[in-house]
Amino acid sequence: MDPFLDIIRLLRPRAALLGRGMDAAGDWGLNFPALGDLLFCWIEDGTCQLIRPGCDPLSLEKGDFVLLRTTLSFTLTSNREVEPLDSVAAVAAKQEGRLKLGSGQERPISLHMGKFLFSTANEDLLTGLLPPIVHIPSRSPKLHRLHNLLTLMESEGRDPGPASEFIIVRLVELALVEILRMPASGLPEQTVDPASSGLLAGLRDPVAAKAIRAMHENVGREWTVESLARLCGVSRSAFATRFRAIVGIGPISYLLRWRMALAKEALKSGTARMEEIAFSIGYKSASAFSTAFTRAVGCSPSRFTESSSRFP
Repeated sequence: MDPFLDIIRLLRPRAALLGRGMDAAGDWGLNFPALGDLLFCWIEDGTCQLIRPGCDPLSLEKGDFVLLRTTLSFTLTSNREVEPLDSVAAVAAKQEGRLKLGSGQERPISLHMGKFLFSTANEDLLTGLLPPIVHIPSRSPKLHRLHNLLTLMESEGRDPGPASEFIIVRLVELALVEILRMPASGLPEQTVDPASSGLLAGLRDPVAAKAIRAMHENVGREWTVESLARLCGVSRSAFATRFRAIVGIGPISYLLRWRMALAKEALKSGTARMEEIAFSIGYKSASAFSTAFTRAVGCSPSRFTESSSRFP
């Protein structure tokens, strides 16, 4: 059982390009509002700046790839003195072809923008998997696998053929998976908080990883902190402290979160009765499952199923 693969299967990430790319020159700026999306930007040619509130400007150049969670707004611009256009309105107004911005011919730039879409049932699983921004410089020597994907994207963008957009989207999706499974030491230092915790940090720790794999392999078992500690060969107190410090929550809280993730996916798909879902994830009755689900998710299983049918 591979917990990382479990997460990817539930998230089902899909990339969507925002238009057919952008060309700009001279003075220009494009602002992206804080909508909670996971956006990506790939610089095909040229240079620009990425401006975020409270942060130093980030210089982007040809071949760079940036992944951002838009918990805050940000701006792509030729310089920070330019009044930026709203990206939502600009992309909506340019329904076909490439977006063109700028007031001159100097400092030309071409780039692709897009966002990732996830299964709405478990989109919250993404929280903690990524820092707010991941910047992949074109010349980073540690990231050759990712750069192979970006090189293919560059080639397809420079010399498009039949189904080019489809190919670029699939390559971007693979790039996301590669970034997610990358050890923290492989990412540029400025993108990683050394104190960060979460599932990926847990999967890199031999003790926490053993417990996480066991819970994923047998989610319906009546796990306790003591039984997990025994499995990992450490004391109960040492295991609980280590797991919480690395993953960010206690082992039983993690188990509950994973059970609810599986339950939400099953309820959304409508492939099993509530009793079957309850037994499969470790509850002895549908009523016990319903009580736990309501407490954890904030609504009953039936209400969740009803809302999921309205918002696929």
